[in-house]
Amino acid sequence: MSDSSAGRAVPPAPAGGAPAPSRAPEKVVKLRHPWRIVVAVLLLAAVAVFVIDAAQREAFDWASVGKYVFDKRVTQAAGFTLLLTVLSMIIGVVLGIILAVMRQSPNPVLKSVAWVYLWIFRGTPVYVQLVFWGLLATIYSSIDLGVPFMEPWVSFPTKVLFNAFWLTVIGLGLNESAYMAEIVRAGLLSVDPGQHEAATALGMGWGKTMRRVVLPQAMRVIIPPTGNEVISMLKTTSLATAVPFTLELYTRTRDISVEIFNPIPLLIVASIWYLAITSVLMVGQFFLEKRFARGVGARPDAGPGPVTASMSAVELDESAAADAAIAAKHGGDAR
Repeated sequence: MSDSSAGRAVPPAPAGGAPAPSRAPEKVVKLRHPWRIVVAVLLLAAVAVFVIDAAQREAFDWASVGKYVFDKRVTQAAGFTLLLTVLSMIIGVVLGIILAVMRQSPNPVLKSVAWVYLWIFRGTPVYVQLVFWGLLATIYSSIDLGVPFMEPWVSFPTKVLFNAFWLTVIGLGLNESAYMAEIVRAGLLSVDPGQHEAATALGMGWGKTMRRVVLPQAMRVIIPPTGNEVISMLKTTSLATAVPFTLELYTRTRDISVEIFNPIPLLIVASIWYLAITSVLMVGQFFLEKRFARGVGARPDAGPGPVTASMSAVELDESAAADAAIAAKHGGDAR
């Protein structure tokens, strides 16, 4: 035995190459966090005090809340709010995808048009935009088709062509498309360029590459902020009164509160409906994220190699035994 191993006991190699018996894994003691329990108890106590106090406050008028939460006018307004959200998001997503592709286009004209569009719609408040859409019939009394500076072939009165509902949908959708364009563009840029090259090498066209390779990977980046935009759009519909469209949830409950001279219960009713719809949308977002995140973060099969932190205690013991056997064979330490 060499001097380098003097004073150190080297276990003998197992006879016949049999693996050394593994030791039982040590018991892991969970770290205690007593302050977490204290903070949790204090928070629960604060919530309980607030709930008990709110239940006794006459200003909340819980009887009126129960009376109007399922009122026909309120439920219809909730339906209009949900419809506004869905239609506006459809316009926003479709137009946002087109604008995102235009932003990435090598054509300077398309890129400039997309940039100016985003500059206008992201740079002005949505309420101001909705007011302009509400004044569309005043600014343009009719939409004419024909040769410029000549008698129009066909003329459509703006008031007949658009009503307050569709003007609200168009206004919200065009504003949302400016934000969705950046979300989609970020998702497309997150895909490795090698994916495009590999798809091209396999003979895929641009459309098939986007549909089968790029978009499925980009959806993991696109879906979470898109879900936030849907929830934000649900609440932005409360600005529809700027058009004016008065059948959405907030405006309808406000009108009822004016009739009964009691605004607080109707604000609670509106909040309950917004929370209920938002909860459903969040559940849908969760399952979409789970669907498009399949296969992400999966641990590959561990092959032969160096000792890693993910190895079990048995694997670590076997590795130590193998190192000891090598040290005994060569008459030195296994470094």
